[in-house]
Amino acid sequence: MKGKPMKFLFRNRRIIPRQIHAAIGRTVLLLALLIASVTGRPVLAETVYFNAWGGSPAINDYIRWAGDELKARHGITLVHVKLTDTAEAVGRILAEKAAGRNSGGSVDLIWINGENFASMKRNNLLQAEPWAMDLPSFRFTDPVALPAILNDFATPTDGLESPWGRAQLVFGYDSAELASPPRSAAALRQWIKANPGRFTFPQPPDFTGTSFLKQILLEVTAEPALLQKPADMTDSGAVMAPLWEWLDEVTPHLWRQGRHYPANYTAMVQLLGDREISIAMAFNPAEFSNNITSGVLPDTVRSYIHEGGTIANVHFVAIPFNASAPEAARKVADFLLSPEAQLRKADSSIWGDPTVLAMSRLSAADRAAFDALPRGLATLTEAELGQSLAEPHPSWVPLIEEEWQKRFASGG
Repeated sequence: MKGKPMKFLFRNRRIIPRQIHAAIGRTVLLLALLIASVTGRPVLAETVYFNAWGGSPAINDYIRWAGDELKARHGITLVHVKLTDTAEAVGRILAEKAAGRNSGGSVDLIWINGENFASMKRNNLLQAEPWAMDLPSFRFTDPVALPAILNDFATPTDGLESPWGRAQLVFGYDSAELASPPRSAAALRQWIKANPGRFTFPQPPDFTGTSFLKQILLEVTAEPALLQKPADMTDSGAVMAPLWEWLDEVTPHLWRQGRHYPANYTAMVQLLGDREISIAMAFNPAEFSNNITSGVLPDTVRSYIHEGGTIANVHFVAIPFNASAPEAARKVADFLLSPEAQLRKADSSIWGDPTVLAMSRLSAADRAAFDALPRGLATLTEAELGQSLAEPHPSWVPLIEEEWQKRFASGG
């Protein structure tokens, strides 16, 4: 009798594993149902790999909070894959497609907008069917009042990405040192020349650095409306020429004579805190208040925008075509869009990222909660941020970055 079960096992080893697997599966299902019955909440025991820029401690902390909430509510494990450049993840997804990896991909959710979204859409790297407008929280948005929810840098979203937050380029300065900052590209050019070594910007292709170049281009080019069209539909060289003339004039007067640039806006803001420069910039209107709170900047720092406005956009989360956990990723996207998560994100003491939700579509309690949010010493009001410029078509981004690299990356 002792040897019989062994023989039976070996003779039927293709059957026993299936039986064992079935028993394990039933056990997991029963445990899930038991947990669901106790908590009253659905259980999705899945891991979502969220590829998102990881250069800000405040944003990293917020994503960690979201992960804790998703774990408690839905059993989802949210892993923040910290990127230095979103293009890294886009390139990885593209490589997986080229290798025929059509499922089980390394990215479940990606923080994205602009050229990276346009590239993923163009290369069929996104979910095939629209999903964002079916999220329960999407009803709290108003695409009529905020059209950028449906058009990402002039590229229609077509429901393939879910809005997460708004951004607008703002400049920051220390009011104890600088009484009246320059409020246009023309005034900034004169100020830089009169104050050598006191201005710089993050090195493109850093997002903030490229955004600064786009801002200057929008202000100095003769026909800014041409930037809303694909670059190959116009004489791109003629459109961009005024930008290179502007940079040729100011570069010798930049911080370290334009031979070196900060790697990103975090490094640039640190230079402002160390008083190595007088003006910095960020794409989050609450960024300077956040840095005052964290002690990086003195409480005399204030922010401003240019008189003609600054570029503004919406940022999103998207699900790749080969995501390993697309359903769980939708749950994450819906939670990030919920009034609760948006309210916390808009709090300047936490992150300070402006909401994409329409106040008119929220409950009275949620509206009151948004109204009661602390704004921060250096954060402009919604009225002060009212003057904004539309982002150029994403096809301009590689042209701007490549030409800047060619002309200035080696020291001008």
